[in-house]
Amino acid sequence: MSILEGTAAGIAAAVRAGDVTAAAVTEAALLRIERTNPHLNAFTDVTAERARTEAAAVDATIAAGRDPGPLAGVPFAVKNLFDIAGLPTRAGSKINRDRPPAAADGPLIRRLNGAGAVLLGGLNMGEYAYDFTGENAHDGPARNPHDPTRMTGGSSGGSGGAVAAGMVPLALGSDTNGSIRVPSSFCGIFGLKPTYGRLPRTGSFPFVDSFDHLGPFARSVADLAAAYDAMQGPDAGDAACTAWGVEPVATDLAKGTDGLRIAVAGGYFRRGGEAQAYEAVDRCAAALGVSREVEIPEAARARAAAFVISNVEGAALHLDTVRSRADDYDPEVRDRLISGAMIPGTWYVKAQRFRRWFHARMLEVFRDVDVILAPATPVTAPKLGQKTMVLDGVEMLLRPNIGIYTQPISFIGLPVAAVPLHGLGAMPIGVQVIAPPWREDLALRVAHTLEAAGVATAPVAGA
Repeated sequence: MSILEGTAAGIAAAVRAGDVTAAAVTEAALLRIERTNPHLNAFTDVTAERARTEAAAVDATIAAGRDPGPLAGVPFAVKNLFDIAGLPTRAGSKINRDRPPAAADGPLIRRLNGAGAVLLGGLNMGEYAYDFTGENAHDGPARNPHDPTRMTGGSSGGSGGAVAAGMVPLALGSDTNGSIRVPSSFCGIFGLKPTYGRLPRTGSFPFVDSFDHLGPFARSVADLAAAYDAMQGPDAGDAACTAWGVEPVATDLAKGTDGLRIAVAGGYFRRGGEAQAYEAVDRCAAALGVSREVEIPEAARARAAAFVISNVEGAALHLDTVRSRADDYDPEVRDRLISGAMIPGTWYVKAQRFRRWFHARMLEVFRDVDVILAPATPVTAPKLGQKTMVLDGVEMLLRPNIGIYTQPISFIGLPVAAVPLHGLGAMPIGVQVIAPPWREDLALRVAHTLEAAGVATAPVAGA
Protein backbone atom coordinates (compact mmCIF):
# COMPACT_ATOMS: atom_id res chain seq x y z
CA MET A 1 0.00 0.00 0.00
CA SER A 2 1.25 3.48 -0.87
CA ILE A 3 1.94 5.71 2.10
CA LEU A 4 -0.56 8.14 0.52
CA GLU A 5 -3.35 5.61 1.07
CA GLY A 6 -2.81 5.84 4.81
CA THR A 7 -3.72 8.70 7.08
CA ALA A 8 -2.15 12.11 7.52
CA ALA A 9 -1.33 11.09 11.09
CA GLY A 10 0.50 8.02 9.78
CA ILE A 11 2.49 10.09 7.29
CA ALA A 12 3.46 12.65 9.93
CA ALA A 13 4.51 9.94 12.40
CA ALA A 14 6.66 8.22 9.76
CA VAL A 15 8.31 11.50 8.75
CA ARG A 16 8.98 12.52 12.34
CA ALA A 17 10.45 9.07 13.13
CA GLY A 18 12.75 9.20 10.12
CA ASP A 19 11.11 6.18 8.46
CA VAL A 20 10.47 8.27 5.36
CA THR A 21 11.43 11.79 4.32
CA ALA A 22 9.00 14.57 3.60
CA ALA A 23 10.71 14.85 0.22
CA ALA A 24 9.89 11.23 -0.60
CA VAL A 25 6.26 11.67 0.44
CA THR A 26 6.01 14.76 -1.73
CA GLU A 27 7.46 12.99 -4.77
CA ALA A 28 5.03 10.11 -4.26
CA ALA A 29 2.13 12.55 -4.13
CA LEU A 30 3.29 14.42 -7.22
CA LEU A 31 3.61 11.12 -9.11
CA ARG A 32 0.13 10.05 -8.02
CA ILE A 33 -1.30 13.40 -9.16
CA GLU A 34 0.50 13.05 -12.52
CA ARG A 35 -1.02 9.60 -13.05
CA THR A 36 -4.48 10.18 -11.60
CA ASN A 37 -5.46 13.79 -12.20
CA PRO A 38 -5.83 13.54 -16.00
CA HIS A 39 -8.73 11.14 -15.40
CA LEU A 40 -10.34 12.98 -12.48
CA ASN A 41 -9.58 16.68 -13.09
CA ALA A 42 -9.29 17.52 -9.39
CA PHE A 43 -6.24 19.82 -9.62
CA THR A 44 -6.17 23.02 -11.65
CA ASP A 45 -2.70 24.07 -10.44
CA VAL A 46 0.13 21.85 -9.19
CA THR A 47 2.78 23.75 -7.22
CA ALA A 48 5.49 21.10 -7.56
CA GLU A 49 8.60 23.23 -6.97
CA ARG A 50 7.05 24.97 -3.99
CA ALA A 51 6.11 21.57 -2.56
CA ARG A 52 9.66 20.30 -2.95
CA THR A 53 11.01 23.39 -1.21
CA GLU A 54 8.58 23.02 1.70
CA ALA A 55 9.34 19.31 2.05
CA ALA A 56 13.06 19.97 2.10
CA ALA A 57 12.52 22.52 4.87
CA VAL A 58 10.62 19.91 6.94
CA ASP A 59 13.45 17.41 6.49
CA ALA A 60 16.04 20.03 7.42
CA THR A 61 14.10 20.90 10.57
CA ILE A 62 14.06 17.25 11.63
CA ALA A 63 17.78 16.87 10.84
CA ALA A 64 18.48 19.85 13.09
CA GLY A 65 16.64 18.14 15.96
CA ARG A 66 13.70 20.53 15.97
CA ASP A 67 9.98 19.79 15.92
CA PRO A 68 8.55 20.20 12.39
CA GLY A 69 4.94 20.30 13.64
CA PRO A 70 2.09 17.83 14.03
CA LEU A 71 1.47 17.56 10.26
CA ALA A 72 5.12 17.03 9.32
CA GLY A 73 5.42 16.29 5.61
CA VAL A 74 1.68 15.79 5.06
CA PRO A 75 0.65 16.82 1.52
CA PHE A 76 -2.43 19.01 1.18
CA ALA A 77 -4.17 21.08 -1.49
CA VAL A 78 -6.78 23.83 -1.45
CA LYS A 79 -9.84 24.85 -3.43
CA ASN A 80 -8.70 27.47 -5.91
CA LEU A 81 -10.62 30.25 -4.17
CA PHE A 82 -7.84 30.34 -1.53
CA ASP A 83 -5.02 32.82 -2.09
CA ILE A 84 -1.86 30.92 -3.07
CA ALA A 85 1.17 33.18 -3.36
CA GLY A 86 2.19 33.55 -7.01
CA LEU A 87 -1.09 32.30 -8.51
CA PRO A 88 -4.23 34.22 -9.49
CA THR A 89 -7.09 33.36 -7.14
CA ARG A 90 -9.43 31.80 -9.71
CA ALA A 91 -12.51 30.96 -7.66
CA GLY A 92 -13.35 28.60 -10.52
CA SER A 93 -13.90 31.46 -12.96
CA LYS A 94 -12.58 32.59 -16.31
CA ILE A 95 -12.71 36.23 -15.25
CA ASN A 96 -10.47 35.90 -12.21
CA ARG A 97 -7.63 34.47 -14.27
CA ASP A 98 -6.99 38.07 -15.36
CA ARG A 99 -6.29 39.09 -11.74
CA PRO A 100 -2.72 39.64 -10.56
CA PRO A 101 -1.20 36.69 -8.69
CA ALA A 102 -1.83 36.62 -4.96
CA ALA A 103 0.95 38.37 -3.05
CA ALA A 104 0.70 36.02 -0.08
CA ASP A 105 -0.93 32.79 1.03
CA GLY A 106 -4.20 32.92 2.93
CA PRO A 107 -3.89 32.42 6.70
CA LEU A 108 -5.21 28.87 6.72
CA ILE A 109 -2.53 27.81 4.24
CA ARG A 110 0.10 29.53 6.39
CA ARG A 111 -1.20 27.77 9.49
CA LEU A 112 -1.06 24.34 7.87
CA ASN A 113 2.43 25.10 6.56
CA GLY A 114 3.38 26.14 10.09
CA ALA A 115 2.21 22.73 11.32
CA GLY A 116 4.56 21.06 8.82
CA ALA A 117 2.12 20.32 5.99
CA VAL A 118 3.25 20.68 2.37
CA LEU A 119 1.09 22.49 -0.23
CA LEU A 120 0.72 20.72 -3.58
CA GLY A 121 -1.61 23.11 -5.37
CA GLY A 122 -5.07 24.45 -6.17
CA LEU A 123 -8.19 22.39 -6.78
CA ASN A 124 -11.08 22.52 -9.22
CA MET A 125 -14.38 24.03 -8.08
CA GLY A 126 -17.74 25.28 -9.29
CA GLU A 127 -17.58 28.82 -10.62
CA TYR A 128 -17.56 31.40 -7.81
CA ALA A 129 -18.70 28.60 -5.42
CA TYR A 130 -22.28 28.90 -6.74
CA ASP A 131 -22.67 25.21 -7.49
CA PHE A 132 -23.59 21.84 -5.96
CA THR A 133 -22.32 19.60 -8.80
CA GLY A 134 -18.55 20.08 -9.17
CA GLU A 135 -18.99 20.77 -12.89
CA ASN A 136 -16.94 23.74 -14.02
CA ALA A 137 -17.76 25.37 -17.36
CA HIS A 138 -14.18 26.58 -17.88
CA ASP A 139 -11.91 23.90 -16.38
CA GLY A 140 -14.19 20.93 -16.99
CA PRO A 141 -15.93 18.82 -14.36
CA ALA A 142 -14.22 17.24 -11.39
CA ARG A 143 -14.87 13.50 -11.68
CA ASN A 144 -15.82 11.18 -8.87
CA PRO A 145 -13.00 8.70 -8.10
CA HIS A 146 -15.55 5.97 -7.28
CA ASP A 147 -17.08 6.33 -10.75
CA PRO A 148 -15.60 8.96 -13.13
CA THR A 149 -18.91 9.22 -14.97
CA ARG A 150 -20.44 10.77 -11.85
CA MET A 151 -20.26 14.12 -10.07
CA THR A 152 -18.01 14.88 -7.11
CA GLY A 153 -20.53 17.38 -5.79
CA GLY A 154 -19.72 21.03 -5.35
CA SER A 155 -18.66 23.53 -5.13
CA SER A 156 -15.52 22.02 -3.51
CA GLY A 157 -15.52 19.19 -6.03
CA GLY A 158 -11.79 19.03 -6.65
CA SER A 159 -11.16 18.92 -2.91
CA GLY A 160 -13.48 15.95 -2.46
CA GLY A 161 -12.08 14.13 -5.48
CA ALA A 162 -8.42 14.67 -4.59
CA VAL A 163 -8.84 13.28 -1.08
CA ALA A 164 -11.06 10.35 -2.13
CA ALA A 165 -8.54 9.36 -4.83
CA GLY A 166 -5.59 9.44 -2.42
CA MET A 167 -3.81 12.27 -4.24
CA VAL A 168 -3.60 14.12 -0.92
CA PRO A 169 -4.74 13.07 2.56
CA LEU A 170 -5.96 16.58 3.40
CA ALA A 171 -7.68 19.33 1.42
CA LEU A 172 -9.41 22.61 2.18
CA GLY A 173 -12.70 23.78 0.79
CA SER A 174 -15.45 26.28 1.46
CA ASP A 175 -19.07 25.76 2.45
CA THR A 176 -21.77 28.39 1.95
CA ASN A 177 -24.84 26.23 1.44
CA GLY A 178 -23.26 22.77 1.52
CA SER A 179 -20.06 22.86 -0.51
CA ILE A 180 -18.03 20.78 1.96
CA ARG A 181 -20.80 18.42 3.01
CA VAL A 182 -22.06 17.61 -0.50
CA PRO A 183 -18.65 16.54 -1.92
CA SER A 184 -17.97 14.63 1.31
CA SER A 185 -21.21 12.71 0.74
CA PHE A 186 -20.75 12.07 -2.98
CA CYS A 187 -17.04 11.18 -2.71
CA GLY A 188 -17.31 9.13 0.49
CA ILE A 189 -14.93 11.05 2.77
CA PHE A 190 -15.06 13.06 6.00
CA GLY A 191 -15.56 16.83 6.00
CA LEU A 192 -15.94 19.55 8.60
CA LYS A 193 -17.91 22.77 8.27
CA PRO A 194 -17.01 24.64 11.47
CA THR A 195 -19.17 27.22 13.20
CA TYR A 196 -19.54 30.43 11.21
CA GLY A 197 -16.67 32.64 12.36
CA ARG A 198 -14.52 29.84 13.80
CA LEU A 199 -11.91 29.78 11.00
CA PRO A 200 -10.90 33.01 9.26
CA ARG A 201 -11.86 33.47 5.63
CA THR A 202 -9.17 36.08 5.04
CA GLY A 203 -7.27 35.28 1.88
CA SER A 204 -10.17 33.58 0.10
CA PHE A 205 -12.58 34.77 -2.58
CA PRO A 206 -16.06 35.38 -1.11
CA PHE A 207 -19.47 34.25 -2.26
CA VAL A 208 -22.03 35.08 0.45
CA ASP A 209 -20.29 36.87 3.28
CA SER A 210 -22.90 36.09 5.92
CA PHE A 211 -22.82 32.32 5.10
CA ASP A 212 -19.28 31.54 3.93
CA HIS A 213 -17.25 29.00 5.93
CA LEU A 214 -13.86 27.37 5.29
CA GLY A 215 -12.96 23.88 6.43
CA PRO A 216 -11.06 20.62 5.83
CA PHE A 217 -11.62 17.26 4.12
CA ALA A 218 -9.87 14.03 5.16
CA ARG A 219 -10.18 10.25 5.12
CA SER A 220 -10.12 9.91 8.91
CA VAL A 221 -11.67 11.88 11.75
CA ALA A 222 -8.33 12.18 13.54
CA ASP A 223 -6.86 13.83 10.43
CA LEU A 224 -9.88 16.11 10.14
CA ALA A 225 -9.48 17.17 13.77
CA ALA A 226 -5.71 17.66 13.45
CA ALA A 227 -6.13 19.94 10.43
CA TYR A 228 -8.94 21.85 12.12
CA ASP A 229 -6.92 22.33 15.32
CA ALA A 230 -3.91 23.57 13.35
CA MET A 231 -6.06 26.24 11.66
CA GLN A 232 -7.99 27.56 14.66
CA GLY A 233 -7.52 31.13 15.87
CA PRO A 234 -8.81 34.61 15.06
CA ASP A 235 -7.61 36.82 12.25
CA ALA A 236 -8.06 40.58 12.09
CA GLY A 237 -8.88 40.40 8.39
CA ASP A 238 -12.19 38.62 8.96
CA ALA A 239 -14.76 40.52 11.01
CA ALA A 240 -16.84 37.36 11.48
CA CYS A 241 -13.84 35.63 13.03
CA THR A 242 -12.91 38.41 15.43
CA ALA A 243 -16.40 39.48 16.54
CA TRP A 244 -17.07 36.42 18.68
CA GLY A 245 -13.90 36.39 20.72
CA VAL A 246 -13.91 32.58 20.85
CA GLU A 247 -10.57 31.05 21.78
CA PRO A 248 -9.18 27.91 20.07
CA VAL A 249 -10.13 24.64 21.75
CA ALA A 250 -8.10 21.47 21.15
CA THR A 251 -10.24 18.54 20.01
CA ASP A 252 -10.25 15.54 22.34
CA LEU A 253 -11.63 12.58 20.39
CA ALA A 254 -10.93 10.19 23.27
CA LYS A 255 -13.93 11.52 25.19
CA GLY A 256 -16.22 9.54 22.88
CA THR A 257 -19.99 9.88 23.10
CA ASP A 258 -20.65 8.84 26.69
CA GLY A 259 -23.25 11.15 28.17
CA LEU A 260 -24.09 12.87 24.89
CA ARG A 261 -27.76 13.30 24.05
CA ILE A 262 -28.02 12.39 20.36
CA ALA A 263 -31.15 12.52 18.22
CA VAL A 264 -32.20 12.03 14.61
CA ALA A 265 -33.75 14.92 12.69
CA GLY A 266 -37.32 14.03 11.69
CA GLY A 267 -40.00 15.75 9.64
CA TYR A 268 -38.41 17.74 6.82
CA PHE A 269 -35.23 15.64 7.03
CA ARG A 270 -37.15 12.39 6.40
CA ARG A 271 -38.76 13.63 3.20
CA GLY A 272 -37.57 14.35 -0.33
CA GLY A 273 -34.67 11.91 -0.49
CA GLU A 274 -33.91 8.41 -1.68
CA ALA A 275 -34.16 5.49 0.76
CA GLN A 276 -30.36 5.25 0.94
CA ALA A 277 -30.12 8.71 2.51
CA TYR A 278 -32.34 7.64 5.40
CA GLU A 279 -30.76 4.21 5.73
CA ALA A 280 -27.40 5.90 6.24
CA VAL A 281 -28.80 7.98 9.10
CA ASP A 282 -30.53 4.96 10.61
CA ARG A 283 -27.32 2.93 10.57
CA CYS A 284 -25.48 5.71 12.37
CA ALA A 285 -28.29 6.00 14.92
CA ALA A 286 -28.29 2.25 15.54
CA ALA A 287 -24.52 2.19 16.05
CA LEU A 288 -24.85 4.99 18.62
CA GLY A 289 -27.86 3.43 20.34
CA VAL A 290 -30.07 6.36 19.36
CA SER A 291 -33.82 6.10 18.96
CA ARG A 292 -34.93 9.65 19.74
CA GLU A 293 -36.23 11.91 16.97
CA VAL A 294 -36.43 15.70 17.07
CA GLU A 295 -38.18 18.18 14.82
CA ILE A 296 -36.21 21.10 13.42
CA PRO A 297 -38.85 23.82 13.16
CA GLU A 298 -39.53 25.51 9.83
CA ALA A 299 -36.58 23.88 8.05
CA ALA A 300 -38.22 24.30 4.65
CA ARG A 301 -38.65 28.01 5.26
CA ALA A 302 -35.02 28.20 6.42
CA ARG A 303 -33.92 26.75 3.11
CA ALA A 304 -36.07 29.25 1.21
CA ALA A 305 -34.64 32.15 3.21
CA ALA A 306 -31.12 30.82 2.58
CA PHE A 307 -31.80 30.96 -1.16
CA VAL A 308 -32.96 34.57 -0.92
CA ILE A 309 -29.93 35.71 1.07
CA SER A 310 -27.49 33.76 -1.12
CA ASN A 311 -28.93 35.20 -4.32
CA VAL A 312 -29.02 38.77 -3.06
CA GLU A 313 -25.54 38.85 -1.51
CA GLY A 314 -24.00 36.95 -4.42
CA ALA A 315 -25.62 39.28 -6.93
CA ALA A 316 -24.43 42.36 -5.06
CA LEU A 317 -20.85 41.08 -5.21
CA HIS A 318 -20.91 40.31 -8.93
CA LEU A 319 -23.38 42.75 -10.48
CA ASP A 320 -20.84 45.15 -12.00
CA THR A 321 -18.85 42.29 -13.52
CA VAL A 322 -21.99 40.62 -14.85
CA ARG A 323 -22.83 43.89 -16.60
CA SER A 324 -19.40 44.19 -18.21
CA ARG A 325 -18.43 40.53 -18.84
CA ALA A 326 -21.65 38.54 -18.93
CA ASP A 327 -20.42 36.17 -21.64
CA ASP A 328 -17.45 35.09 -19.52
CA TYR A 329 -19.65 33.55 -16.82
CA ASP A 330 -21.03 30.04 -16.72
CA PRO A 331 -24.56 30.79 -18.02
CA GLU A 332 -26.20 28.96 -15.11
CA VAL A 333 -24.23 30.99 -12.56
CA ARG A 334 -24.78 34.23 -14.43
CA ASP A 335 -28.53 33.76 -14.65
CA ARG A 336 -28.83 33.00 -10.93
CA LEU A 337 -26.85 36.14 -10.13
CA ILE A 338 -29.09 38.22 -12.39
CA SER A 339 -32.17 36.81 -10.70
CA GLY A 340 -30.68 37.67 -7.31
CA ALA A 341 -30.29 41.29 -8.39
CA MET A 342 -34.04 41.46 -9.01
CA ILE A 343 -35.15 40.18 -5.60
CA PRO A 344 -36.96 42.95 -3.67
CA GLY A 345 -35.09 44.36 -0.69
CA THR A 346 -38.06 43.61 1.55
CA TRP A 347 -37.61 39.89 0.85
CA TYR A 348 -33.99 40.07 1.97
CA VAL A 349 -34.94 41.89 5.16
CA LYS A 350 -37.66 39.33 5.93
CA ALA A 351 -35.22 36.48 5.28
CA GLN A 352 -32.71 37.97 7.73
CA ARG A 353 -35.41 38.46 10.35
CA PHE A 354 -36.51 34.87 9.94
CA ARG A 355 -32.89 33.82 10.21
CA ARG A 356 -32.67 35.32 13.71
CA TRP A 357 -35.91 33.58 14.69
CA PHE A 358 -34.70 30.23 13.33
CA HIS A 359 -31.38 30.56 15.15
CA ALA A 360 -33.19 31.15 18.44
CA ARG A 361 -35.45 28.12 17.87
CA MET A 362 -32.47 25.89 17.13
CA LEU A 363 -30.78 26.96 20.34
CA GLU A 364 -33.94 25.85 22.12
CA VAL A 365 -33.68 22.44 20.43
CA PHE A 366 -30.10 22.15 21.63
CA ARG A 367 -31.18 22.64 25.22
CA ASP A 368 -32.56 19.10 25.07
CA VAL A 369 -30.04 17.42 22.74
CA ASP A 370 -26.31 17.76 22.14
CA VAL A 371 -25.99 16.39 18.60
CA ILE A 372 -28.43 15.84 15.71
CA LEU A 373 -28.05 13.35 12.85
CA ALA A 374 -29.46 14.20 9.41
CA PRO A 375 -28.86 13.21 5.77
CA ALA A 376 -26.16 15.15 3.96
CA THR A 377 -27.61 14.73 0.46
CA PRO A 378 -30.93 13.38 -0.82
CA VAL A 379 -29.17 11.17 -3.40
CA THR A 380 -25.84 9.58 -4.19
CA ALA A 381 -23.64 11.17 -6.85
CA PRO A 382 -25.62 11.77 -10.07
CA LYS A 383 -24.21 11.29 -13.55
CA LEU A 384 -22.17 14.14 -15.00
CA GLY A 385 -24.38 16.39 -17.07
CA GLN A 386 -27.55 15.23 -15.36
CA LYS A 387 -30.01 18.10 -15.05
CA THR A 388 -32.98 16.63 -13.19
CA MET A 389 -33.76 14.00 -10.57
CA VAL A 390 -36.97 12.31 -9.42
CA LEU A 391 -37.69 12.40 -5.69
CA ASP A 392 -40.97 11.31 -4.14
CA GLY A 393 -42.31 10.82 -7.65
CA VAL A 394 -41.63 14.43 -8.64
CA GLU A 395 -39.10 15.44 -11.30
CA MET A 396 -37.12 18.49 -10.20
CA LEU A 397 -34.03 20.41 -11.20
CA LEU A 398 -30.98 18.69 -9.79
CA ARG A 399 -28.49 21.51 -9.31
CA PRO A 400 -30.42 23.66 -6.80
CA ASN A 401 -31.97 20.72 -4.94
CA ILE A 402 -28.88 18.73 -3.99
CA GLY A 403 -28.57 20.99 -0.93
CA ILE A 404 -32.04 20.51 0.55
CA TYR A 405 -30.61 19.10 3.79
CA THR A 406 -27.47 21.24 4.06
CA GLN A 407 -28.87 24.74 3.48
CA PRO A 408 -31.03 25.02 6.62
CA ILE A 409 -27.96 24.20 8.74
CA SER A 410 -25.38 26.57 7.23
CA PHE A 411 -28.13 29.21 7.15
CA ILE A 412 -27.41 29.76 10.86
CA GLY A 413 -23.75 28.73 10.87
CA LEU A 414 -23.94 25.53 12.93
CA PRO A 415 -20.87 23.23 13.01
CA VAL A 416 -21.26 19.97 11.10
CA ALA A 417 -19.07 16.92 10.58
CA ALA A 418 -19.97 14.99 7.43
CA VAL A 419 -19.42 11.24 7.79
CA PRO A 420 -19.37 8.80 4.83
CA LEU A 421 -21.09 5.44 4.58
CA HIS A 422 -20.07 2.89 1.99
CA GLY A 423 -21.75 -0.34 0.98
CA LEU A 424 -25.37 0.83 1.01
CA GLY A 425 -25.34 0.93 -2.78
CA ALA A 426 -22.99 1.41 -5.71
CA MET A 427 -21.91 4.84 -4.46
CA PRO A 428 -21.22 6.27 -0.98
CA ILE A 429 -23.49 8.71 0.81
CA GLY A 430 -23.01 10.98 3.81
CA VAL A 431 -24.64 11.89 7.10
CA GLN A 432 -24.49 15.27 8.84
CA VAL A 433 -23.48 15.26 12.51
CA ILE A 434 -24.79 18.65 13.65
CA ALA A 435 -23.74 20.33 16.89
CA PRO A 436 -24.53 23.62 18.69
CA PRO A 437 -22.46 26.74 17.93
CA TRP A 438 -18.75 26.43 18.82
CA ARG A 439 -19.05 22.71 19.63
CA GLU A 440 -17.16 21.21 16.73
CA ASP A 441 -15.66 18.87 19.32
CA LEU A 442 -19.04 17.20 19.85
CA ALA A 443 -19.59 16.61 16.15
CA LEU A 444 -16.07 15.23 15.76
CA ARG A 445 -16.43 12.95 18.78
CA VAL A 446 -19.59 11.41 17.34
CA ALA A 447 -17.94 11.06 13.93
CA HIS A 448 -14.94 9.37 15.55
CA THR A 449 -17.19 6.91 17.39
CA LEU A 450 -18.93 6.00 14.13
CA GLU A 451 -15.56 5.52 12.47
CA ALA A 452 -14.25 3.35 15.30
CA ALA A 453 -17.39 1.21 15.02
CA GLY A 454 -16.71 0.67 11.32
CA VAL A 455 -19.93 2.39 10.29
CA ALA A 456 -18.33 5.51 8.78
CA THR A 457 -15.32 4.74 6.62
CA ALA A 458 -13.39 6.52 3.87
CA PRO A 459 -11.33 4.05 1.81
CA VAL A 460 -9.26 5.35 -1.06
CA ALA A 461 -11.26 4.91 -4.25
CA GLY A 462 -9.90 2.02 -6.28
CA ALA A 463 -7.34 0.98 -3.66
